[in-house]
Amino acid sequence: MKKEIIIEGMSCHHCVMHVKKELESVNGITVENVEIGKAVVSGENINNEDLVNAIDEAGYEVKEIKDL
Repeated sequence: MKKEIIIEGMSCHHCVMHVKKELESVNGITVENVEIGKAVVSGENINNEDLVNAIDEAGYEVKEIKDL
């Protein structure tokens, strides 16, 4: 399973690194790509609530989560 997360509030490389670090702390997912405004993760049983919580912890807001 692969998901794309649309994230509001990211504007620089520091934002990208902060979001990546928080997503990497979520059990069972692999962070495939993080760039300004979005991230792509993969895993077997990805819980959207866990993704939202990680992004929130990083200080940003999830606008949408899409299955890829």
